[in-house]
Amino acid sequence: MSAWLTTSRRTTTTGLGLLLAAAALTLAGCASESPTVDAAPGEGPDQSVAFSDGWVKAADSGMSAAFGALTNAGSDDVTVVSATTEASSMLELHETVANESGEMIMREIEGGFVIPAGDTLSLEPGGNHIMLMDLSDPLEAGEEVTFTLTFADDSTYEFAAPVKDYSGANESYEGGEPEMDMGSDSMGSDSTGTDG
Repeated sequence: MSAWLTTSRRTTTTGLGLLLAAAALTLAGCASESPTVDAAPGEGPDQSVAFSDGWVKAADSGMSAAFGALTNAGSDDVTVVSATTEASSMLELHETVANESGEMIMREIEGGFVIPAGDTLSLEPGGNHIMLMDLSDPLEAGEEVTFTLTFADDSTYEFAAPVKDYSGANESYEGGEPEMDMGSDSMGSDSTGTDG
């Protein structure tokens, strides 16, 4: 009887040990996975950019724009050279400037957005922004749009921004494209409180 009891204890101890080892491996695997955070700093050898206070203008079709703040916590300037999203087949990095007659126009910025080291670049109505042209589907308030930025060093950064209703003044697109509300009036009642 004592031999049976010893064998039974060994089997129980071995089974319990295997169960605890499996549980520890499972927990270790879970602990090593880090959650994805849309507004976390980007990855790349020479940039550490974070996006905040983002929003996208609601639109039924045609064009829209994305706004927010890009902060560079690194010690070197960073250049955003392009942006992509499934919400639009064509994106451009835009600035808003006065033309020869003093009229405010939007145009693609040569060389992309430069975010100085330790500084923030504001993307806002009437200023720099990410222009979405040829929208895939209507952008309705309450939805979320995911973007991927590409930097000059070929690193990328992904962030998401909510779609908001916005009514602003008209500005023209360089080259005579249709006008879009991009002025400095404040956003509607669904706003984030950001004034352009």
